[in-house]
Formats: sequence, structure tokens, C-alpha cells
Amino acid sequence: MVDRRSLLKGAAACLMAPVVVRSAERRPSFLFIMADDMGWADIGCYGRDDVSTPHLDALARDGMKFDHGYSNSPVCSPTRVALITGRYQYRLRVGLEEPVGTQAVGLEPGVETLPLQLKRAGYQTSLVGKWHLGMQDRHSPLRHGYDRFWGIRGGGVDYFTHDIRHTSTGEAATESIRDLWDGDVPVEAVGYLTDLLGDRAAQEIMRMSSDPRPFLLSLHFTAPHWPWEGPGDEALARRIANAMHFDGGTIATYRAMIESLDQNVGHVLAALRASGRADDTIVVFTSDNGGERFAKNWPFNGMKSEVLEGGIRTPLLVRWPGRVPRGTVTDQPAITMDWMPTFLEAAGVPREQWPPTDGMSLLPTLLESRTFERDLYWRYKANDQAAMRRGKWKYLRISGREYLFDIVADPQERGDLKSHHPELFATLKADWERWNATMLPYPAESASWNNKTLRTLVDRY
Repeated sequence: MVDRRSLLKGAAACLMAPVVVRSAERRPSFLFIMADDMGWADIGCYGRDDVSTPHLDALARDGMKFDHGYSNSPVCSPTRVALITGRYQYRLRVGLEEPVGTQAVGLEPGVETLPLQLKRAGYQTSLVGKWHLGMQDRHSPLRHGYDRFWGIRGGGVDYFTHDIRHTSTGEAATESIRDLWDGDVPVEAVGYLTDLLGDRAAQEIMRMSSDPRPFLLSLHFTAPHWPWEGPGDEALARRIANAMHFDGGTIATYRAMIESLDQNVGHVLAALRASGRADDTIVVFTSDNGGERFAKNWPFNGMKSEVLEGGIRTPLLVRWPGRVPRGTVTDQPAITMDWMPTFLEAAGVPREQWPPTDGMSLLPTLLESRTFERDLYWRYKANDQAAMRRGKWKYLRISGREYLFDIVADPQERGDLKSHHPELFATLKADWERWNATMLPYPAESASWNNKTLRTLVDRY
């Protein structure tokens, strides 16, 4: 492993008209950083004042901050299906698992993906961190367009032992599964997982930068996903029998996890500067869904596993030096699946070569501060949840109850306006139903091992 101090020392020595991007010789590289279960306001530039996040705050100062960034799902793996395919996850069988949790279900070979498209266009591609789109070899990232992979295949592991443990008794673990991979080979490593992922990503940047071709580096941290363990909690990790310890964690631990994440983002950005590729790299930071119990989602209601704003609104920061104006804020609604068309357009891939996509390119917003109207849709099996956003309006259904909100004036979703605007409510509901009819239906019973656990979580919170 490259020594972190040595590396830092080295750094010191669509419907709209297409946007013009750089020539083929100056095609941008892409550094896509995704946090896991981070709340919308968990970093300083979005309002959290009890943690230090200088590196993420600097991304906001150096680029564009989205105030209406969304995830495709209120949980992990469906959002990752949307990210890699550029489509609503409900179009694929794997996208119906909320989240993926069995040996049998995963992203099957043959699906068109973002890394595969960029690889065909001459890009280097690498994934560091969380995959969560299938545990079997046939579902491996290496079979979906990534040249290299280092990280976990599943949804989460202990930050120190890098395994997942389950028990319903609070006694000894009933199951322990190691889940750390170099390509398709299981490996062991010593260290706090957030640091390991930051170090590996920095190494990948330096390695890929020795090649003149542009690159895609997807860096998918597991932080601040459970188990709630800070960098100094190794002794605690050894005592935890159930890595999903829903009765564990503290605000202080969560803060330490966020600050560790920020420090590692800074470490990776330092490597990017040292590589000489920073000026030609689009850096994106976001989360796969809203936050859990310790997250700050203010001013939104709800949390992970809910299609309330707190479960689907996420931080979204984009930096592209010399192209994206510094310190800008946009109200443009954006969603995870938009990154497929955005990156393909920025890479100069002709539109006739794009696979079908439900996302929209964000380049007009990033480069020219243009905004555009669009409809966004969500559904989630637990508690029969549905949502649609059109402009300032949001249709919402949870547990058989339906609502209409002005999401701009009422971001907390408190004032139900369906009786004041019955025609609009009926229109949005009917449009959601028409959209839903074009998606795959949920299977009678999810194959996911933790589907029941998620339903329990929804009921608990």
C-alpha cells in the first residue's frame, strides 16, 4: 500500500441543444464519490455545524451545489442499479430487491452500463468500495465494464474485521462472512475500512494517471452506513456480535465517521492534484439515499427506507475546474440515473451510441446554469410507498394515505394540499400510475434476506 504521507508529500512537490465539450484529446476523466446513508445536511455546506467537513465544503466552493439532488431509491442497491444503468431500477429484476441480499440475485451479464460505455469509448475504469449488485462471480463488477475492483460485494461490513455478522440472540454471532475483494479474489487487509478505501482510491488515481487515456474512478464509501464505528473503535468492533446493531451507535461516533469520510475525500483529491489530472476531471460527490438515525436531514421529514424527502434528498456537489462556475448553487432537480447521460455527453460519445436512458444530461446546468422541467418518480415496496415530483409539486402515498405537497414552500411535507388542488392531485396520481404500469411489478415475495428486516425498520422508526 502506498504510504499516505508520501503521497501527500508528492502532491506538494437530450431535449435541449447539446453542450459543447472538450475535444477528444482533452476528454474529461470522472471521479464519482458516493457516500452511504448520508443525510442531506450532514456536511457543513448543507447546514451541519457540529462536524468538520473542510474538504467537502471546498468542493462546494470550487464548483456547483445542488439543493434538489435526489437518489433513485431510499435504500442502497436500487440506487446503484440506476447509477450504473442510467435507468429506473424497476426496469430490471435486480432493481426490485430493496436491497439486494441473496446469493441468487444480482446484476446479470449483458446489461448496458456506464463503465462499459466509457470503456468502449477508450476510458480506463475502476471501482473502489461498495458494489452491492450481487455476490456471485457472474455478478462481479469486472463483468459489467470495470477493469479493476477493490472493495466489498455486499451491502456493508464491519469497519475493522471486514465481515458481516448476524445474530438474533445478542450472544455469539450465528454467521460471519468475510467480504473484501481484489477483483474476484477474496483478500484480507488490516485497517479502518474508510481509510483503506481512501488509500486504494488514491493509488488508483496515481496508477491510471500514468496512462494518457481518461478514466472513470467510482469511489463508493461504506461510511456512514452501520455498523456505527469510528476510526478509534476497533475494540468495540471485536465485541459486536451483530454488525446490524440497531441499538448501537452514538452521535459522537457518527460525527467521527463523517469526519473520517471527509478526510479521505481530501486524501483522494490530493492524489488527483498530484497526478496532474485535476483540471481535466469532473468530481461528483453524493449519497445513495437519505440518512439513518443519527443523520441530519433538516429541513426534511423522513429517513432512509421512506420516499419522504429525508429518505431520497441527498447532498450533490460537482466540480470541473474552468468549466463549472465556482461557488454556484442550483435549484435544478437531479437524480442518480442522470450521471450516465451526463458523463457520456461530457466524454463526447455520440448520442446515437447511447443505450436507452431514463436520466437526463446535467451538462446544460453544470456549464451554463440552465434549468429544465422534468418529472421524477419513486416507489418502495415496504408500506406501499409512491412519490412523484413535477416542478414544485409532489404526490406522495404511504400505507394507503395520499398527499399533495408544495415541496418548495413546504419541504417538511406537513401541509396536505390535495383538497385545495383536487384536479392537480388527480393528474399527478394518474401520471404516477401510468408510469408505474411501464415498470416491472414486484415479485410476490422479495428474495432479499433482509426484506423483513427493512420492513421492521420502517415500522420501528
